[in-house]
Amino acid sequence: MKVVAFNGSPRRDGNTYTLLTKVLEPIQAAGIETEIVQIGGQMVHGCTACMSCRNQTPGRCIFDDDFVNLCADKCREADAIIIGTPTYYSDVSTEVKAFIDRVGYVLGPEGALKHKPACGVVAVRRGGATHAVDTINHFFMLNNMYIVCGTYWNMGYGRNKGECLSDAEGLKNMQALGENMVWILEKIGK
Repeated sequence: MKVVAFNGSPRRDGNTYTLLTKVLEPIQAAGIETEIVQIGGQMVHGCTACMSCRNQTPGRCIFDDDFVNLCADKCREADAIIIGTPTYYSDVSTEVKAFIDRVGYVLGPEGALKHKPACGVVAVRRGGATHAVDTINHFFMLNNMYIVCGTYWNMGYGRNKGECLSDAEGLKNMQALGENMVWILEKIGK
């Protein structure tokens, strides 16, 4: 089994990354392979709804000069998916939004994400994270995925690098997310 986590923060080792590693710890402890793919901070096209991924280049985005086709391939291969983002104006980062729009268009029609467990993880300074969680969950729902929950909203608080480590409730939730991801993977027999 393999769980792929996408880090949508341009701060490669910031709070979003730290929260993702906390979710992955119990998954790794269960012997499940994990990978973090860095998407934040990279140049990325937004979706133009050109429909080429459905007509001209089925299963591939026509824009092949950024990371999205690689991400789509990693999603196809993964048994479970985690999307991490910082909170930008009460929503996901630009890179995560492009990921959601384009990977959804590319993989949606082929059902490549159907029945895969997934969760979103959001780093936030103060407010707006609930909307970011909703944005990620809408992607999961539109692709017929199983949304894995923790003990509370999937967010951790902190602005500067490492501050999320002071959010005891957030860290407890990340642990629960990882444990619940293991449980559901075992139950569905992935």
